[in-house]
Amino acid sequence: MSQPDDRPWTDVSRFPTFVDHLEDEGAFSVRGIVDHLEDEIDVDGIVYHDRGIRAPGYDATFVHEPSGSAGRQAFSVEVDTIGPRNTWAVFDATLGWDLYLLQAGDVAALAWVSDEEYKTEEAAMFDSKHDALAAGRFSFGVFLYSGSDWDERVDRIQRTDAPAYLKRDDGTPVIPQTAAEFYDYIGSSATELRKTGGGAPAYLGVLELEVTID
Repeated sequence: MSQPDDRPWTDVSRFPTFVDHLEDEGAFSVRGIVDHLEDEIDVDGIVYHDRGIRAPGYDATFVHEPSGSAGRQAFSVEVDTIGPRNTWAVFDATLGWDLYLLQAGDVAALAWVSDEEYKTEEAAMFDSKHDALAAGRFSFGVFLYSGSDWDERVDRIQRTDAPAYLKRDDGTPVIPQTAAEFYDYIGSSATELRKTGGGAPAYLGVLELEVTID
């Protein structure tokens, strides 16, 4: 069981009925979610996080997909990326998802976690999804940035011809300079990445993953 001192996120809030609300609305953006919060959070841009892949953008939008890959009910996340980049992912909506707002000081993120991910990867260590999220245990999220922190991430990606950058498990960044270098590092081609959802195990619920640069 995680101890309080092990938890990097001091404030964890769950958005109830995330998938049902998305189905009713059709789509909503990260900035739209933040604008409706009681807490004021400055957002100049976001970084989409997918198991170590980091794709900066000005916003990201959740979209209900009534007939996604393989005819399954799905939802997608589409990133308004910087420059000629394309980043989106499609998720199996039937796995039981929760959306969380995570905060620690002036740092904030949105993370979405399925029941299957929690049961498979975290249930043996944490009593609840809430506890797992507080410890920073999630595969998919959007980190919110403003000011110089955001400017740094814009500069980082604009200095490359790569579709995204990466973070190692220890938190240090990996900055590929070209698309070929990016795909070599993750051991996949753009087509393979899209079709396999980045090689994600089935319990993570990723149906497709696009990370490219035109």
